[in-house]
Amino acid sequence: MSKLSLTEFERSVLAELKNIPLGRVTTYQNLAKRLGKPNAARAVGNALNKNPHAPKVPCHRVVKSNGEIGGYVFGIKKKIGILKSESVEVKDGRVLNFEKIVI
Repeated sequence: MSKLSLTEFERSVLAELKNIPLGRVTTYQNLAKRLGKPNAARAVGNALNKNPHAPKVPCHRVVKSNGEIGGYVFGIKKKIGILKSESVEVKDGRVLNFEKIVI
C-alpha cells in the first residue's frame, strides 16, 4: 500500500506511533485521544491495519484498553514475539504490568 492511498487521519495515526517508546505500549483509545479524536478507537485500529511499514512503524505497540494484545496484520503470535523482543512481558494474550507501561 502506498503512502498516497492513506487518508490524512491514517497518516496521523502512523506518525503518532513513532512517539511510543521501546518497551511501552498504548491503547487504541489512548492513541485516538492523543490525536484529538477520542471516539475514533476503531478508526485507529483500521489505520493500523493499513500500516505499510510494520513493524518499523510500531503498530504492534498498540493494544486493547484491558491489556489484551488485540489484532496484528501479521498475526498475534508475531505481535507477541515482537513485543517480547522489546522487553514487554506477555502472558495468556495480555500485557503483564500493563498499568505500568501503558502511555
